[in-house]
Amino acid sequence: MRKTFRGGVHPAGHKELSREAALRAFQPKGEMVYPLSQHIGKPAKAVVKKGDAVLVGQRLAEADGFVSAHVYASCSGTVKAVEKRCTLTGAWSDCVVVDNDGQFTTMEGFGQREDVYGITPQTILDRVAAAGIVGLGGAGFPTHVKLAPKNPMGIRYVIANGAECEPYLTCNDQLMRTKADEIVEGLELMLRLFPRAEAVIAVEDNKPEAIEALRKASAGRQRFSVRALKAKYPQGGEKSLIKVIAGIDYPASMLPADVGCIVENVGTIYAIQRAVCYREPLFTHVFTLTGDAVKNPGNYIVPDGASFAELLEYAGGLKDGVTLKKALCGGPMMGIAMPSLDVPIQKQNNGLTLLAEDEAEAAEAQMTACLHCGRCTTVCPLGLMPQLMADAFIAGDYERFEKKLYGLECMQCGSCTYYCPAKRPLMQQFKQAKVEILQRKRAEAGGKK
Repeated sequence: MRKTFRGGVHPAGHKELSREAALRAFQPKGEMVYPLSQHIGKPAKAVVKKGDAVLVGQRLAEADGFVSAHVYASCSGTVKAVEKRCTLTGAWSDCVVVDNDGQFTTMEGFGQREDVYGITPQTILDRVAAAGIVGLGGAGFPTHVKLAPKNPMGIRYVIANGAECEPYLTCNDQLMRTKADEIVEGLELMLRLFPRAEAVIAVEDNKPEAIEALRKASAGRQRFSVRALKAKYPQGGEKSLIKVIAGIDYPASMLPADVGCIVENVGTIYAIQRAVCYREPLFTHVFTLTGDAVKNPGNYIVPDGASFAELLEYAGGLKDGVTLKKALCGGPMMGIAMPSLDVPIQKQNNGLTLLAEDEAEAAEAQMTACLHCGRCTTVCPLGLMPQLMADAFIAGDYERFEKKLYGLECMQCGSCTYYCPAKRPLMQQFKQAKVEILQRKRAEAGGKK
């Protein structure tokens, strides 16, 4: 039985900072900001205006197309504005801004358990779409789209991604420990969509409590298994999981459903269970606040739209005498560097890592020319050739990068950058190359119309 994938790295986990911190509900006091684009696809369209009163669970913006997702209020209060606000990347985005009244008064119509014994597959899909659920592992792909492949009968595996391989992050570990029954029920609902599929819950073996809780919750259920996978980064990558569980490699031009797999983060599956069984839209999710600069690292249930800065203040702020050098939305391998914490937490954000030292800056100061050691190739989980890809990027040979070296296959996990003794910013170069190639493709497509 396969327990891991080829390549990969073993960065320091630092999970001890927050691993045993139980999930705590965070109720912010400040204004709430809801970007209309919190997902892959077309931004949602605002359905409220300045001066409107809103309640928790009320729809603020509706999906504007099939690949889009509704946005819901996570507080009660009054709409202050529908305007552009700065988001975590530093870009300005259309947002609904709500003056939070601090009461968190909920709408009627959700929160009561319903009998779902005879529920149809279409009703499940409708409730997931109505709830505005997106992938909570970071990508933010609208979940109702992923759960509606062209050939449902061809799906062999429904994989619950509980790997949580990113260093520092521990919120999914806590979710699996405390909400195992709900996660298993959410998976059972997903299996109704795919009659020939097997449900596999994949968890890294450094989370024994979560594995035990999930095995207990799924005991005696047909078409269910819990797989303890080797703790190695990026075990939680979609392609890595599919390789381990199904033994399949597939190109970037194909989707997991094309090879008979559906992969969802355990947080997403929990949200599916809440949507189908309780008619509850997605307006909160689990989140880790951590890092060596944080006074009290912990795991939280955060409302969408709250400020990163206010969550940090609520948790006790930075350690005394510590200067914050780097803020990352997510963890250090695939996280996004943040220019400011005064921005809203979005649905797909699962952590904030605050560091007293900037290792990327230190690595840049030590960078040398390529040593041609080949280490980057040995750790690439997809079997690519990062050294040659970097050479093509530097030369501006994007055709070679894409067509000869399969650069678009790169999942941007950062394993090559982490392992490079020359301290070259390989992942950053590949991100730039992919952006350039995709922009050229869009320009060419527009010119042909």
